[in-house]
Amino acid sequence: MKKRKGSKLIRGFGKRKLRVTATAYSSHRGQTDKTPFLAAWNNHIRPGMKIIAVSRDLLTKYGLRNGSRVRIGGLPGIYRVRDKMNKRFRKRIDIYMGINRRKALRWGRRSVMLYW
Repeated sequence: MKKRKGSKLIRGFGKRKLRVTATAYSSHRGQTDKTPFLAAWNNHIRPGMKIIAVSRDLLTKYGLRNGSRVRIGGLPGIYRVRDKMNKRFRKRIDIYMGINRRKALRWGRRSVMLYW
């Protein structure tokens, strides 16, 4: 296997995949509580970080946890699980868009493949 310059292999990465619904969120008080830069596990988040929130069934049934590295089909880079969503959601992720509300609204709702 040829290694590209600057690429990192992550051991055990990409063995599991699942089709999920992906939405987007931003750090605005209208979408969060009064602490928009604090995630559910007390992780501090900043604009520019590649972070996702996952539905709780992805945590219990599929083995994702705080800090898990994932890839999202159609998006470059590796994202980290740093937040969790409300109990009512199933097979869903929320992609963090920083403070760019317009970008989050343009994303809308899409079906994507999640690899971890």
